[in-house]
Amino acid sequence: MRKILVTSGLIFMAAMTPANAGDITVRVNAITAGGVGQDIGFIRAVDVKGGLMLVPRLTGLAPGAHGFHVHQNADCRPKTRDGQAVAGLSAGGHFDPASAGKHEGPKGQGHLGDLPPLMVDGTGAARKTVVAPRLTVAMLKGRAIVIHAGGDNFSDSPKALGGGGARIACAVIR
Repeated sequence: MRKILVTSGLIFMAAMTPANAGDITVRVNAITAGGVGQDIGFIRAVDVKGGLMLVPRLTGLAPGAHGFHVHQNADCRPKTRDGQAVAGLSAGGHFDPASAGKHEGPKGQGHLGDLPPLMVDGTGAARKTVVAPRLTVAMLKGRAIVIHAGGDNFSDSPKALGGGGARIACAVIR
């Protein structure tokens, strides 16, 4: 069976089997220090020749670029750090199975969880497809996808982890 995916005016065809592990859709929720909030849409993840294609269909975000990462734990709840509740902190750090310990972006040799930036249009919608060349759908299982308030410079300087700031949305991948 063949499945056709149309996104951003492009057509992708992929060979599919009835239980294809190379194609999942996850719900994304807004998150705050108070907990997991409203559903803001979904992200579809599809294995393609160039890596992992992520197709967001999200609303209610601030316009501009946002840091976008796969995090270690499948948990979007807040957690306490230095006596303060922090949104989505239970997701842990960026997915880094090789213990690279550095932030170099999706094409670098740092964290595997570094994704291309999530671009949000002037209406608050994120619909631009991105490809993470070093990831597959199977690698997402048991993790979370986190969206940060600000952009990401793919460096640990001048601020750690690209300077994306607070965690504002999250999806659990089972």
